[in-house]
Amino acid sequence: MLVCREALALILSELDALCAACVRLAEEHRGTLMPARTLLQQALPTTFGLKAAGWLVATLEARRRLREARERGLAAQLGGAAGTLASLGEKGPEVLREYARELGLPEPELPWHTARFRIAELGGALALAAGTLHKVALDIILMAQTEVGEVAEPSGGGRGGSSTLPHKRNPILSVIASAAARRVQDHARTLYGALAQEHERAAGAWHSEWEALSESLALTGGAAAAVREALEGLEVDPARMQENLGITEGLILAENVTTLAAAHLGRLKAHEMVEAACRRVVEGGGSLREELLAEPGLREVLPEEEIDAALDPARYLGAAGEFVDRALEKYRREG
Repeated sequence: MLVCREALALILSELDALCAACVRLAEEHRGTLMPARTLLQQALPTTFGLKAAGWLVATLEARRRLREARERGLAAQLGGAAGTLASLGEKGPEVLREYARELGLPEPELPWHTARFRIAELGGALALAAGTLHKVALDIILMAQTEVGEVAEPSGGGRGGSSTLPHKRNPILSVIASAAARRVQDHARTLYGALAQEHERAAGAWHSEWEALSESLALTGGAAAAVREALEGLEVDPARMQENLGITEGLILAENVTTLAAAHLGRLKAHEMVEAACRRVVEGGGSLREELLAEPGLREVLPEEEIDAALDPARYLGAAGEFVDRALEKYRREG
C-alpha cells in the first residue's frame, strides 16, 4: 500500500502535466482544420483542437479514478496469520488503529488479506489510465506516418532515428507508451483473477499479484511520462492538415451537400444524385465541385455559391468549438 501510494503520486504528477499539454494544444488549435477519420478513412472535417480536447477529457477521467484509488482505495493490512490478531489479545484493534495511523493509511473495518478488491480495483484504474494513454499514443503514431505527416514528436540527440535509415523520424515516445500500455491490460487480468482466494490465506493467488501490481504501476507511469513528453514537444503541421483535407477533391463534404439538397429534393433522391457525383470523382472525374455543377438536377436547387459554401470545411464543424470549450472548462473545474 505504501508503494502504491508513492507510485500513484508520481503517475498523477505526469498526468497533471499531460493534461496541461492537452490544454495548450486545444487552445492553440481550436480552429485548426483537419480530417476526422473513421475506420482509418477520411470522414468529415474536424479540428485538431477537438482531438486534443478529446485526449484531455479522457485523461481527466483516468486521472480521477487514480486519485480516488489513492485517496480512498488504499488501506493498512494487519491481521496476523488468520485475520484475528489473537496474539495481541484485547489490544488487537488498538494496535491496528495505531499501525494505520503511523503509516498514514486508512484503517480498514477488518483485516482484508483475502478480500483483494482493493488491489483489483487499483489494477483496473491503472488499466484504464494505460488504455487512455495508449489511445493518445496511437493517434500520434498514425498522424506521424510519412503519408499523413500532420504531427511529429520532438526529436534531438538521435531520438527517433534509425540505425540503417537516416531519413526516419520515428514516434518512439508513443511507441514506448503503446508497448507499456499493452502489458498493463494483461496484468489487470491477473489482478482480477486473484480476487478468488482460499479461506484466510491464499495458495498462489496472493503471490501472483506481486509482479503484476508492481509492473502495472511502473508501466503506467512510464507510459504517462512518454506521452507527456511527446505532447509537450509535439510539432503540429496545420498546412499539412489542410492539404490532407483536400485530397478527396471535396468528397469529405458530400454529407453536407446531401443534407442541403435533401431540403429540396427529398433525402433519397438527394443521396442518389450526390452519390452518383461522388462515384464519378472516384472513377477519375474532376473535383466534387465540378461534378455537382455538372448535375442539372442539383444545379436547379443549389446555386453555385451554395455549393461552394457547402464544400467549405470551416463551415461544417458542427459543435466542435463548443466541445473544445467544454473540455477546457472541465479542466478548470477539476484542476
